[in-house]
Amino acid sequence: QVLLVESGGGLVQTGGSLRLSCAASGGIFSRYAMGWFRQAPGKEREFVATISWTGANTDYIASVKGRFIISRDNAKNTVDLQMNSLKPEDTAVYYCAADHWGLGSPRAYEYDYWGQGTQVTVSS
Repeated sequence: QVLLVESGGGLVQTGGSLRLSCAASGGIFSRYAMGWFRQAPGKEREFVATISWTGANTDYIASVKGRFIISRDNAKNTVDLQMNSLKPEDTAVYYCAADHWGLGSPRAYEYDYWGQGTQVTVSS
């Protein structure tokens, strides 16, 4: 059983930055591909970014490419999402997820464990 705990959410103005962090415990972190997903009010959960278990491969949804950066530290069992140039449409609850032996996927059903989420609100 892997426990994921997100932190770093908050309220920021348009154009600002936030850094989300996800701390993992209870498993061998380096065996999991990690992903960030988000869910805005009234919308379905959507893929944001993913990183392979080695950290060599990353992928992003088109709307955040060039603004968000996903990274991981296997020694600290953490995965971060640096979010720059934030827009009001980035407002959502952001979730961290772990995919055992995954290579990094945009498909939520491939992830085995999920965090509770952290709220990100971008004001216009």
